Amino acid sequence: MALAGLGRAGKIDSKVERVQHAATFNSPRLAPGVWSYPAWELWFGVPARSIDVIRRADQRLLTLLAHARSATRLYGELYRDLPPTSQLRLTDLPVLTKSMLMADIAASCSDPDITGTALDSFLSDSKPGELFRNRYALWTTSGTTGTPGIFLHDRAALAVYDVLELIRFRGEGNAAGLAANLFKNDRYAMVAATGGHFAGVSTIERLRASYPWLANRLRCISLLQPLSRLVAQLNDAQPTVLATYPTAASMLADEQRAGRLHLKLNELWTGGECLDDAARERLAREFGCRIRNGYGASEFLSIAAECRCGRLHVNTDWVLLEGVDKSYRPVAPGEASHTVLLTNLANRAQPLIRYDLGDSITMLTDPCACGSVLPAVRVEGRNDDVLSLAAESQTEIKLLPLVISTVLEEGAHVHDFQLAQTDRARLELRLAPAERSRAPAAAAALRHHLDEHGLREVVIEVARGEPRRSGHSGKVRRVQNETRCLPVAAARQRQRRGKRHHAESAA
Repeated sequence: MALAGLGRAGKIDSKVERVQHAATFNSPRLAPGVWSYPAWELWFGVPARSIDVIRRADQRLLTLLAHARSATRLYGELYRDLPPTSQLRLTDLPVLTKSMLMADIAASCSDPDITGTALDSFLSDSKPGELFRNRYALWTTSGTTGTPGIFLHDRAALAVYDVLELIRFRGEGNAAGLAANLFKNDRYAMVAATGGHFAGVSTIERLRASYPWLANRLRCISLLQPLSRLVAQLNDAQPTVLATYPTAASMLADEQRAGRLHLKLNELWTGGECLDDAARERLAREFGCRIRNGYGASEFLSIAAECRCGRLHVNTDWVLLEGVDKSYRPVAPGEASHTVLLTNLANRAQPLIRYDLGDSITMLTDPCACGSVLPAVRVEGRNDDVLSLAAESQTEIKLLPLVISTVLEEGAHVHDFQLAQTDRARLELRLAPAERSRAPAAAAALRHHLDEHGLREVVIEVARGEPRRSGHSGKVRRVQNETRCLPVAAARQRQRRGKRHHAESAA
């Protein structure tokens, strides 16, 4: 963890940042001037020593904590009996869970005019990328912990995320390198789940709307559609930079290898899931380009960026991570955590302090050969299975876990579930007790998605049991493949037996 406590630091940066927050509140859009402070710091004020990073983060945390206690009902109540800020250590502060946050989301916002009803209305009536009240980005998360989340970000925070992505993720050390990237003729495509206010897609749409000169070079392509349509759209767009999930990139690599996809990429960006060394090597081989991996979330868009050595370095001058066990006690460096607590130092619209993010991380202890003073981390995020189902055409069709999760969460508002493939043509849906009333809607949403992908003969069963939790971590794998890789013919025979049994039972 970057921060040992809440020591005092200089006031120059905090004054500049307060001015920046005030100036960006009523700005019509994120003009280049809004980026000036974080860009200046990253280009010219990058700390040369880890102690400088700690001091800078320490200073920001002091300011954030004072703001959260005075400006939000949630933290005012949560910290009511705590000593003054100057007497606290970070580990003295209580943990914030998603359930606590969503119990009264307006209480977590520093703008007193915001209500839960207004937020829900905006999410229902607006398009991804639009700003709530022309001030705030509103992003939603999938319910990987059983609870969906809504996160509000102010313009100053968006500027920090943008600059971190443009400079640290892209590895640009100066303005000239950034300008060269901005004005060269790269075409960017994000292949992701669309249709909701998800962080990545919303960011792309915001940039398209704010900067028309970028609009023709940025494109979002839905991962929810059949693969043949997705491949056709990519072939038509011919992006030179592609951003997507590792499982989706692997599926597209199959299409590239088979000769159906014809992309000439300069770079492939991945995130949202685990990317192991074998997958990285395969993607680099099939697409013939550099692979860049990142770690981000709806709670903080650019948590860590990958260096030339392939390590993820946490942006600890703007975001703090604490690896903890099941009881929220710190784990030792080099030890995998049960979960991770995140503190967002950039955003004051909805402060997140020691927020339970849910991922498992390992803080690496040895220095990185790249020379960065930012700590390196290994992340175990989503690690669900790709499903491979028997289609009517005797072929197999792959369904990606993030797509399946989006279908159930957005289409049926089901968040505490587990979908298991038990055969080549059979799925079993396990719902938590609180979700069972939505079983018909969940089955209908799945049925529609399967039919669109030519999987009309795949059987969906709603199980009586609850989602099965891992004995090691106690967490639920939302999408998993439990088959023994039966041949398609054997799967179809078992499917026909199941249909006859269902018909006899109905009769």
